[in-house]
Amino acid sequence: MNRITDIDESRRRFLLYLLSTGAFAALPGCANLPAVHQAMDVPEEMPEGMSIFQYMGAITVNGKPADLDTRINPGDTVETGEGGQLIFVVHKDAFLMRSNSTMRIPTKAVGGTYDIDRGKALSVFASRQTQIRTPTAIIAIRGTGVYVESEPDRSYVCTCYGVANLAPADDPSTNLTVTSKHHDDPRYILADKNAANRIQPAPFKNHDDQELLLIETLVGRSTPYVVPAGIPRTRGGYI
Repeated sequence: MNRITDIDESRRRFLLYLLSTGAFAALPGCANLPAVHQAMDVPEEMPEGMSIFQYMGAITVNGKPADLDTRINPGDTVETGEGGQLIFVVHKDAFLMRSNSTMRIPTKAVGGTYDIDRGKALSVFASRQTQIRTPTAIIAIRGTGVYVESEPDRSYVCTCYGVANLAPADDPSTNLTVTSKHHDDPRYILADKNAANRIQPAPFKNHDDQELLLIETLVGRSTPYVVPAGIPRTRGGYI
């Protein structure tokens, strides 16, 4: 079974950084990558009536091509294609979706469920009860930063900060509560019902504090810790 590769994600995230700072044009061999479209030169809280801060490649909302003027509303389905990436807000929640990902937005803000059917998403949430569901996992959260990767046979969940309750989608009684200050306890949640331990320790991977600070900024918040500036990542090993 093919897995989403860490190498590909590291490359794409580094290129996204260069694109957003204007440094990308100086690199050779990059002319064929998708153009980045961005609503504001400097990230700040998104204005009322705007949803999409930045996108690259093919993105759709409810099956229709989207752009910076597209509103993303409760109940919508958001999708990125090959080479796509999308940064957007809904109410006081903000998201960074990577390529080949699908997310359904809940119809209600309080107690609703964000369905990530496939792919990867970094999310920050206002202080209220909500859930993320993948085909293999349920993540109950409140005012949390969380990174999720959804694959057919497992989900990866990093509680970046805050509290999350993790469980297999088909067995909510088998659960684990994670309290994290700074990416303290990433986990895999396995689809295999016969696995002795379906919620297993996992490495930190494929996201960083600069991305969290960016999407928190779009909803008028900050991370609960200071994020160093510049290209060096706050956790190494994936660039």
